[in-house]
Amino acid sequence: MLALSRKSNESIVIGHDVEITILEIKGDQVKLGINAPKSVPIYRKELYVQIQEANKEAVAGGASPEALKDIF
Repeated sequence: MLALSRKSNESIVIGHDVEITILEIKGDQVKLGINAPKSVPIYRKELYVQIQEANKEAVAGGASPEALKDIF
């Protein structure tokens, strides 16, 4: 893991097209601004983990092609 120190209104750049700016620091909270193309999905980690778990459950459930035909 790379750890960087930044002050308010300072940024880091990831790749060629993602920029993360420190907007505000209040106590133990940091407000970030993320500038990225719309094609780059951005999630809070806890939400990303929930999505991954739901996807694993859906695959484990093994919906059959027949069940999918019934949906459509």
